[in-house]
Amino acid sequence: MSYKIVDNFLDKDYFKSLVDLYTGDNFAWFYQSKINDYDKDFYFTQNLYINDNHASPNFGSVLNIIAKLKVKSLIRIKANMYVRGTKLIKHASHIDYPFPHNGAIYYINTNNGKTILEDGTKIDSVANRLLFFDPSKKHSSTNCTDQKVRLNINFNYF
Repeated sequence: MSYKIVDNFLDKDYFKSLVDLYTGDNFAWFYQSKINDYDKDFYFTQNLYINDNHASPNFGSVLNIIAKLKVKSLIRIKANMYVRGTKLIKHASHIDYPFPHNGAIYYINTNNGKTILEDGTKIDSVANRLLFFDPSKKHSSTNCTDQKVRLNINFNYF
C-alpha cells in the first residue's frame, strides 16, 4: 500500500498551539460507543468538518494543515481520542469512504499506538507526524498503553 510519512510537519509554535488546544480543558470530546461498524470498542471524537460544513468552532485550528495538504475540497475532518488500555488492541479494519480520495492522519502526541495499513504496515504515533495514505483501502487503528490517550486528526479530502 502506498503511503508517505512527513515528520515535523508543522513548525514548533503552531504544533504547540494544537497540543495545548486538543489536550486542554476547553476542547469538547464526544463519546462514541464504537470505533467503526465492525468494532465494539469506544473512543471520543470531535467532527471539525462534515457534510460540507464547519462542524466545530475548532475548525480554524486546522487551517494551516489544510493549506499544507493543498486541499481542493474537504470531505471530513475528525479529531480522535483513544483512551489508554492495559493491552494494545487493534481495532477492526475499515475504509473511511468507498470511493477514491486522499487521506491524512496528523498525530498530536507520541505513544505506542499504531495505524495499521491494509498490507500490515504499522505506522507509529509520533507527535507532529503526518501520514498520507489511501483511506478507501482497509486500515485500522489501535489504542495505546503508555500514555493517557492517543490523539490524532483524520483528514479526508480531494
